[in-house]
Amino acid sequence: MNDFGTALQDIETTADLLAKALKLAGLVTALFRKAGWELVVVGGSAVEFYTEGAYMSGDIDLCRQTLKPVPLRTAQDIMGQLNATGGPRSWKVAGMFVDLLGLLENESRAPCREVETPYGSIRIVPVELSIVERVLLAYHPRPDRDAADVAKKLLATCLGKATPVDWDEVNRLAALPAYGIAAELESLCTEVKREIEA
Repeated sequence: MNDFGTALQDIETTADLLAKALKLAGLVTALFRKAGWELVVVGGSAVEFYTEGAYMSGDIDLCRQTLKPVPLRTAQDIMGQLNATGGPRSWKVAGMFVDLLGLLENESRAPCREVETPYGSIRIVPVELSIVERVLLAYHPRPDRDAADVAKKLLATCLGKATPVDWDEVNRLAALPAYGIAAELESLCTEVKREIEA
């Protein structure tokens, strides 16, 4: 077993899927950070972490925040330290899939969130951007019930708890031509608020 044997064994035997994903994201992020690349959790994985497991994506989606690309051989070597299989952009580690998706696209002015894990800190794409992306998927190119359910889980977390959200930023992003979902956002927020109050 390699130098990461204890951490991998801990991750493999962690029964709680959210805790397992957080640990693995921390370990992978720490290795790439040490090699010079800062990674950010995005997509369904970000929703998973923000909803504290109310939605589970089943994999860990990561983008690099650094403009400098990660050479494929370097990525393979880094993931190889964790006994990962697959690649060069999607690996299986400790029973979970880890996907390295490319450069982070982030139109939000809000900062990425920092979360501490047992194996290092991770950055998560701003919740404001996650909200807008999920609402977009719920309605375009056509209404999608499954995507709407995910968006509603994220909205319920953000509206129903003390989750810090800059709603002015959410509305700004939703109104951008890149998204154009201000009306859909308002409608879905109203629906989720009604469900919370019921």
